[in-house]
Amino acid sequence: MSARRYYPLGQLVLARLREFYREPEAVFWVYGFPIFMTVILGIAFRNRSVERINVDIVAGPLAEKTASALADPKEAANSAAGLQQRVITETHPANECRLRLRTGKTSLIVSAESPAGPSDGAPAGSSAAPDKSPHYEFTFDPSRPESVLARNAVDDRLQRAAGRRDPAGVSDIAVDEPGSRYIDFLIPGLLGMSLMRGGLWGVGYVTVDMRIRKLLKRFLATPMRKSHFLAGIMISRLLFMIPEVLVLLVFAWLAFGVVIYGSLLAVIVLILLGAGMFAGIGLLVASRARTLETVSGLMNLVMLPMWVLSGIFFSSERFPPAMRPLIEALPLTHLIDALRAVMLEGKSLAALSGEVAILAAWTIVTFILALRWFRWT
Repeated sequence: MSARRYYPLGQLVLARLREFYREPEAVFWVYGFPIFMTVILGIAFRNRSVERINVDIVAGPLAEKTASALADPKEAANSAAGLQQRVITETHPANECRLRLRTGKTSLIVSAESPAGPSDGAPAGSSAAPDKSPHYEFTFDPSRPESVLARNAVDDRLQRAAGRRDPAGVSDIAVDEPGSRYIDFLIPGLLGMSLMRGGLWGVGYVTVDMRIRKLLKRFLATPMRKSHFLAGIMISRLLFMIPEVLVLLVFAWLAFGVVIYGSLLAVIVLILLGAGMFAGIGLLVASRARTLETVSGLMNLVMLPMWVLSGIFFSSERFPPAMRPLIEALPLTHLIDALRAVMLEGKSLAALSGEVAILAAWTIVTFILALRWFRWT
């Protein structure tokens, strides 16, 4: 047998690959879970051709007329606010309407009153014609976006039904193309989340488990360098990530039409950098831990701020400016921002040199620190 066949680094990588593929549950969490998340979130936030607006009308003499005005298909077709919106009305007593609004079963309450008579609000003998339009009262929760949208759409439709005419012509153009949808925004975030989760759990947890089973002491007794063992763990993690991200990207393209506006090679480079970075962080977290409970707590402590702040499911720009320094200090923020810049904006790696440098620095520094502080017993 040639000595090359038993080169320590190569054998360590092969051993880690065999160990991984012999664990079906590990294969699911690496390859199946990201697909599951994509399907669930893609369905939940899919583009819908018709937006349903639930409106309660307070029972009264004008309730039926109000419901007819809101349900008029001609007015809905001509209404800018009613574009792709379908108003679903129900009539209930006032108390029940308020209860339904409080429990989220409706977005808006409409109460219609008869118009003022000639003696109300007009001087005696006045020749001015009284206003024959009903008076509408809207009850809604201004803190709920769907309530505010429902109020505006319903008001627009009722005003048109009463004869309002807009002096300026308005046309609406509905945009629905790859790159502008929530699923397009979501996929780079899920890629970053998978890299973070795989790097920390797939490296840190496994390393501590090997320490508990005294396998690290046995490896230390073999003719290998310490750096070979840590590098083998990181390289095997990189090899796991290649099919994982390819499966996720292909599935997103086939199922939801997600496209990459930038270079596929740039995306692959960022993914490799992200996998290496989180593998290094996973090694660093596991470098001193001696129990699974300890490493689990440390990994959750590291991941939780990135789960919340780094923009996996929504833009980190939503947070106050005072929190920007903390958000920018998180490695996942730079990875997701770089992935979105390439996939959604078509930027090149040269335009993202700052993010690339930060990812590379995290990888190198964490690996060096893990090698220095690593506990073998």
